[in-house]
Amino acid sequence: MLAKRIIPCLDVRDGKVVKGINFIGIKEVGDPVECAIEYDRQGADEITFLDITATHEGRSTMIDVVRNTAKNVFVPLTVGGGIRTVDDYREILRAGADKISVNSSAVRNPELVRQAADKFGSQCVVVAIDARRKKDGGFTVVVNGGRIDTHLDVVEWARTVYKLGAGEILLTSMDADGTKAGFDIELLNAVTEVVGIPVIASGGCGKLEHFSQLFKESKADAALAASLFHYKELTVNQVKEHLKENHIPVRR
Repeated sequence: MLAKRIIPCLDVRDGKVVKGINFIGIKEVGDPVECAIEYDRQGADEITFLDITATHEGRSTMIDVVRNTAKNVFVPLTVGGGIRTVDDYREILRAGADKISVNSSAVRNPELVRQAADKFGSQCVVVAIDARRKKDGGFTVVVNGGRIDTHLDVVEWARTVYKLGAGEILLTSMDADGTKAGFDIELLNAVTEVVGIPVIASGGCGKLEHFSQLFKESKADAALAASLFHYKELTVNQVKEHLKENHIPVRR
């Protein structure tokens, strides 16, 4: 088994880290650069920033956040939110990001995935997929914080972006997000079966046992969490120690 990654996620709005449940009830929880420095100290393998408003004004704010973070932490940074063109990729990568995450812009223009992979390499291209369970079974892709159902099948969409050149998939269960009820193992297994790239699990982690369950019961390559770390219920170090005790390899 390859070493598993633990990735704190920071949702950023107007230069502040915020968190909600099911993408609503948003509360400020800290300064993004300070949070990133602390997570780096704790042993995070990567850090993900998501610009949840991604207005033009927010974009300039986010570039400053990325630039200041890159000067102070030494783990890979992934940045998402409002990325619509190859030029947007270039701008954020120049600011110090290592990977760019696209979500709704990839749905609207799948060729963006191919163009970015061709220009900067697949290792820079993360496709974020927000999934919601359908009443009749399976999973549908949703965008705009879960407010719009694209009617795309999650598994088929994952297969498509893999073929287009995505280097990684960030898979979020919208049903589980913020609930602390556990990762959606069924969703993760459905996607990892059809792609040959790493899949990051997101949404629903609430306790240490959820991390070990994730890696024992799915082929996810990494676990992303926010609330647990932001509210200091767990540290990255505690998660890694728990995984080691369960014979699950982790980095540093």
